[in-house]
Amino acid sequence: MTTTTLIRGTLTNWREYLVLCKPRIVALIIFTAIVGMFLSVPGVVPLPIFFLGTIGIGLGAASAAAINHLIDEKADAVMGRTKSRPLPTGKLTSRQALIFAISLAILSMAILYFLVNPLTAYLTFFSMIGYGIIYTAFLKRTTPQNIVLGGAAGAMPPVLGWAAVTGEMHVHAFILFLIIFMWTPPHFWALALARREEYGRAKFPMLPVTHGVEYTKQQVVLYTFLLFAVSLLPFSSHLSGMLYLVGAVGLGGYFLYLAIALYRDTNDRLAMKMFGYSIFYLSALFAFLLADHYLPYSSF
Repeated sequence: MTTTTLIRGTLTNWREYLVLCKPRIVALIIFTAIVGMFLSVPGVVPLPIFFLGTIGIGLGAASAAAINHLIDEKADAVMGRTKSRPLPTGKLTSRQALIFAISLAILSMAILYFLVNPLTAYLTFFSMIGYGIIYTAFLKRTTPQNIVLGGAAGAMPPVLGWAAVTGEMHVHAFILFLIIFMWTPPHFWALALARREEYGRAKFPMLPVTHGVEYTKQQVVLYTFLLFAVSLLPFSSHLSGMLYLVGAVGLGGYFLYLAIALYRDTNDRLAMKMFGYSIFYLSALFAFLLADHYLPYSSF
């Protein structure tokens, strides 16, 4: 395949390449990284760092997503939720996906290392490896605790954003990390409950497949309680003020309500509702963090 042919094919199939990037997930990753950037300084983030950091982190996340598509190609083909993805349908080849993923990774590392700072590049690289390789290729296929163990990579964006601006790792950044880390199990297990038959066909040892529905629901309630407690840490550590506290209690309270209702529900009809709300929850929680940081009355 010549370079001209490859470029022409890329332009023709740009929508399929966009699907490889998992744009909705990457958008949430970028947003939480941006919040980490703004919370790291009392004033305004320098525009060059803001744009270059956002682009570099976003490209790294997109590369990890493409690697996820590549490794999961066979499993995606037997799951209703994923069988229409570019690789199972043949709209893109594995070689195209691999070249695309590597290109994004190289561009991400170049931007972050040379134009932002080396620490952010290193952390982003390890996050890419953590999600794209360690989680997707190993944890996802070997342990029902895959979501818990692999959640560390997905929880890194606020730390990356913080490091991009300050060049250091701060305890407040790890509080943001901990929120996403605790959010990940109830978020994914709600989906796994709704799609457990598909995960079983794909031979993924997701918790509902290996330990049953009842046990999974208990774990969802447990981790949602832990998430509620962790979500109060920004206020107790003086990272955020009253505006955030009100938002965290309200959002977390409803999340807990859904988790308990899901536990009591006999036909799992609330699983997808909780999954959908979990995405809104994290977005709204970080929006409260951002608003609280810049509104002067929030510290009252």
